[in-house]
Amino acid sequence: MLGTVLPYSQFIPFLREHGLDARLFLEQLFATRIGGFFGLDVIVSSVVLWVFVSTEGRRLGMRHLWVPMAATLAVGVSLGLPLFLYLRERRHVIAD
Repeated sequence: MLGTVLPYSQFIPFLREHGLDARLFLEQLFATRIGGFFGLDVIVSSVVLWVFVSTEGRRLGMRHLWVPMAATLAVGVSLGLPLFLYLRERRHVIAD
């Protein structure tokens, strides 16, 4: 839950003020080196998570792998990773 609430506590005010202005979003994200550091870290982490979800999910025969990937796009790794781990654990419990 915190993985959604905390990131959105920063994103919702931006949306209220600027709407879905992707150009401005990226401009502000990469306006400083430290912002660029965090932005690139999240992008790389998201790609790594998608690869992990794909390979681990297929290995375990999981369905609906698009859900944690969509969660990553909608919120970030802070939601996508815990959601995938929950779904993976749930699958293990059901399979046992």
